[in-house]
Amino acid sequence: MSSSPATETRSMNMIQAINSALDVCMDRDPAITVMGEDVGYFGGVFKATEGLQKKYGKGRVFDTPINEGGIIGVAVGMSAYGLRPVPEIQFADYIYPGLDQLVSEAARLRYRSAGEFTAPITVRSPFGGGIFGGQTHSQSPEALFTHVAGIKTVIPSNPYDAKGLLVAAIEDNDPVIFFEPKRIYNGPFDGHYDRPVTPWAKHPQSQVPEGYYRIPLSQAAVVREGEAATMLAYGTMVHVALGVIEASGIDAEVIDLRTLWPVDIETIEASVKKTGRCIVVHEATRTGGFGAELSALVQERCFYHLEAPIERVTGWDTPYPHSLEWAYFPGPVRLTQALKRVIEA
Repeated sequence: MSSSPATETRSMNMIQAINSALDVCMDRDPAITVMGEDVGYFGGVFKATEGLQKKYGKGRVFDTPINEGGIIGVAVGMSAYGLRPVPEIQFADYIYPGLDQLVSEAARLRYRSAGEFTAPITVRSPFGGGIFGGQTHSQSPEALFTHVAGIKTVIPSNPYDAKGLLVAAIEDNDPVIFFEPKRIYNGPFDGHYDRPVTPWAKHPQSQVPEGYYRIPLSQAAVVREGEAATMLAYGTMVHVALGVIEASGIDAEVIDLRTLWPVDIETIEASVKKTGRCIVVHEATRTGGFGAELSALVQERCFYHLEAPIERVTGWDTPYPHSLEWAYFPGPVRLTQALKRVIEA
């Protein structure tokens, strides 16, 4: 469900949808500013902010030094002053120098000031692998932020959701980490990594309204209904899950979490109680990953409905292996094996 007035649509990839969301929000609210490394004249390393500085000026779209702690720190100050900054961290791997500002300042500002100040900051950042970016351009640190009270964590899987969720994140009065799976910036794939990328133009969720609409945070989407098992995924892994189901012929249900935290546990619970089986898939390393939290939630709420142990299919517990990138991913082979295990249990 989304809050959306009637508006013309056009086919967009995820980059274009994100750019459109920023444009629509900045046009509606002069308090919104975009900041980060190369986001101005250059339009961002992936071109997500292209054209915004020319349209809104250097006072609202401006480049920063290579100083992630400074970028987030300045955003906290701007938000306390009444602005709505949207800082871009060029790659999620570089967000760690700003972690203290996010955890100790942004996440706590509303509480430590008894509501006098808020931190309406939306931190955008490309995350995950799939472009051969190596160890310092491919990490998936989402679990770190789901652990921090006061921060919301959002990861879209398609252009339509990317725009609607980003609009909602920017309008939210609390800090939001908005991770963008760069593997599918320009198009999804069919779940088999050795096949060409499918253009978004052929995907039903590429038709994106050009005007304003929003998708509420903390609302998952059932992207495929099924009876045999429930597959929980987000970002790139949604497309892997759908590809595996198509190839295997197993009638599994796929839930796209969209917002990791606060998570839509009601949708998850209803699905698992219906199917009796659950598989969690994410690209990040296994130990301490968000899949562990999902597994615990499902066990707590659905234990007496489960017909098989909960399966987790994830990245390996190792530093990101550049030369073995595709072996690291939870791909079709491992996910199909897990799906068959829970069905046969």
